[in-house]
Amino acid sequence: MMVDQIFLLENKKLFFEIISLLILSSILRFLIAKIGQRWICTFSHSATLLILPITTYVITKVISGNIALSLGMVGALSIVRFRNPVRSPFELSIYFASITMGISMSVEYKYSFLLSFLLFVILIGLYSLEKFSRKQIFITSFSEGNNHISLEVLSNEEISSLENSQFLKSKSKENNQFCYFLISNSSKNITLLLENIKNNQSIIKYSLNK
Repeated sequence: MMVDQIFLLENKKLFFEIISLLILSSILRFLIAKIGQRWICTFSHSATLLILPITTYVITKVISGNIALSLGMVGALSIVRFRNPVRSPFELSIYFASITMGISMSVEYKYSFLLSFLLFVILIGLYSLEKFSRKQIFITSFSEGNNHISLEVLSNEEISSLENSQFLKSKSKENNQFCYFLISNSSKNITLLLENIKNNQSIIKYSLNK
């Protein structure tokens, strides 16, 4: 009976700590975005901010109280080298999470399954949030390794639908001509936007890059 109570308390503590990490990471992401740091609004940085605390928590749980294992892990991580450049923090956090899964599986397998489950929940959750949301949650970035669709429009006058578009990344004016550059990871969104503006008489030319 006593053992069951201890086990139940440990599971409650584990659940509380994990939920707290996810909530604190989400709040931190929200605050960083609110102070104008748009880099945190990409999928890459948002996912990294959720994955790294969980990964660090699991690896700390696995090696806590075991000095030999701690030293061995430091040695294992120090010999990891990437021949190809790491393109985003998300990519690096996935590598780190994969290494942690392997180490925890050999020492305390329940933490390996826990980390895998949490990774699935975080990634599926972020994907669903972006997929089924009525507005774009994450800004796009060419450095994240995703497929993006870009639209470049040159016009004689300002176009309000482009001015207010959530996909607008840059706007410039030269010789009384306006150049709009828009990016999305959805071909449907950019195509629909183009259909709405291509009959505008002020447009000089446009270029759609898939």
